[in-house]
Amino acid sequence: MSPNESRSVEAQRPTRFPHPLTIAAAIGVAACAMSGPVNAGPPPMMEWLVPVPKSAMPPTKEQVNDAMKVGRALPEPEILQPRLDDALPDYSPRTDIALSGSFAGATSDVLPALVNRWIDGFRRYYPNIDIHISPPYAGSIGVKELVDQKLDFVFVSRELKPDDVSGFRAKFGYDPFSVPISGGSYRHAGFVDAIAFFVNKENPIEKLSYAQIDMLYSRTHLRGGEPVRTWGDLGLMGDWADKPVHVYAIRPWNGFEEFVRQRVLSAGGQRGEWRNDIRYDKLVFPLATNVANDRYGIGYSGIAYIDAPIKMLPLGESDSGPYIAPTYENIALATYPLSRLIYFNTNKAPGKSLDPVLVEFLRYVLSKQGQQVVLDHATYMPLRASQCERSRAMLAP
Repeated sequence: MSPNESRSVEAQRPTRFPHPLTIAAAIGVAACAMSGPVNAGPPPMMEWLVPVPKSAMPPTKEQVNDAMKVGRALPEPEILQPRLDDALPDYSPRTDIALSGSFAGATSDVLPALVNRWIDGFRRYYPNIDIHISPPYAGSIGVKELVDQKLDFVFVSRELKPDDVSGFRAKFGYDPFSVPISGGSYRHAGFVDAIAFFVNKENPIEKLSYAQIDMLYSRTHLRGGEPVRTWGDLGLMGDWADKPVHVYAIRPWNGFEEFVRQRVLSAGGQRGEWRNDIRYDKLVFPLATNVANDRYGIGYSGIAYIDAPIKMLPLGESDSGPYIAPTYENIALATYPLSRLIYFNTNKAPGKSLDPVLVEFLRYVLSKQGQQVVLDHATYMPLRASQCERSRAMLAP
């Protein structure tokens, strides 16, 4: 872990923009540290109030068709930008063997600009290698063509659909080879934004663990525990103890719900299943408003779709924490547990070597130079060194 990662701010309220209170809070903490002993235990919570942003709008049919042809229109560059992890490895091209060949791929419609930047950067080291992507730009179409052996690879801006994986497995007898190669975005609508859980502003709850989310949302309870029906089941007391929990979510199948299902509801190699009485919406857009209008509601969505006054919750992967809020800093440092990733997918049989050209391309993408491309693109989060190390380890036979 790099020095920057160790400074992740735990259990801090999310904010949309840098705020002067950040400096004031830091000075106050330093003053307390100098003036007397610090109380043991987690720090108290701090409330940050900022204006609700403008609502994201669903794309029109024309925009969807255009995106498949040329890629989705890029958002305004993120005004906040992380620093590259100093521990990222430099890329060193191979000099012991000559690499060449032609490789055809596909990509989701939010990735052509980034992927072409990677391809251009890699070509500077290996001018005799032709790696290219072509429309239609849609991840699921690309996966189907990977199954049909019409493509060598496909970049997908989410986890693969269960149908994508089962179709590939039915053809080859093993799963697609999926390597994380970039972080998602923080708050760009449609561009793999991080996912957050939230409650009504009046709700006094301050954090949630994965086990509690599983008790709230699943009928399988693979993380143990009993179904949650009242806010008292989550530890709230007084007037809240007997109040019902109204659970809001996105109707399957959807990239957001699939991510939450895989990351939180599934465990021990088993796939989690949603409760039958969830208050579903077909799309992500109404979720924040639904909870803002329901005192006893809880929901989740991408951060880009938080367009109503709700209360964002820090999350813990275990009951003992740490509980990490979905702030920009925590997502940039990859410490927030529901940050999202972008994947390179290809066909690699277990125990077999990946084509050396694709190995080298991925080594470049997962280097300091490759993640600098992500930073220059100014939409997605570069991976941290520890994330790149795990991905690079996947490239071995």
